[in-house]
Amino acid sequence: MGKVDTNKKLKENSLLKTSFEFFTTKGFSKTSITDIVNKAGVAKGTFYLYFKDKYDIRNRLVSHKSSMLFKNAINDLGDKLDTLPFEEKIISIVDNIVNQLNENKSLLTFISKNLSWGIFKSAITSPVSEEDIDFSSVYYKMLEEAPNGFKDPEIMLFMIIELVSSTCYSAILYNEPCTLQELKPYLYSSIKLIISQHEGKK
Repeated sequence: MGKVDTNKKLKENSLLKTSFEFFTTKGFSKTSITDIVNKAGVAKGTFYLYFKDKYDIRNRLVSHKSSMLFKNAINDLGDKLDTLPFEEKIISIVDNIVNQLNENKSLLTFISKNLSWGIFKSAITSPVSEEDIDFSSVYYKMLEEAPNGFKDPEIMLFMIIELVSSTCYSAILYNEPCTLQELKPYLYSSIKLIISQHEGKK
């Protein structure tokens, strides 16, 4: 990477980092592009070289942060993942991600408020940066290795993500209807049921 490309990347990263700080402390609606560029130390025109508008940078951040959760989980689990049956692989990844979010409640709030299936699908299929993981390829590799096969695997993943994000949000932030630790056995039983409904077609 040349000096010009390096400088461009530094500016883009500075804008992303600054935006995330504002969105998680001040709030998305109360943050302006002027706030972001002033703190990042770049001209307003520079912002538009990298992002269409405030929604674009928010979506990029949601995509990147979601991808990093998966990357951290897969790195933490390492070779252990290869030894597990499919449903245990999914539950192990979910458990790791839920624990990460429990440790970083501002990230949980940011992702949960702004995550749509479209953005998430972009996150798992089109990594924003070189640091991100292509979770789509990891997921489909796990599906291929499963002995029984699955029908409608994208719907299955959608159902699991919606279930996890909605239930864990309340449990982590408000201990409602119970603590996260109390919720986990029910959550993981429900994930197993979702997976079982999709089993049986290669």
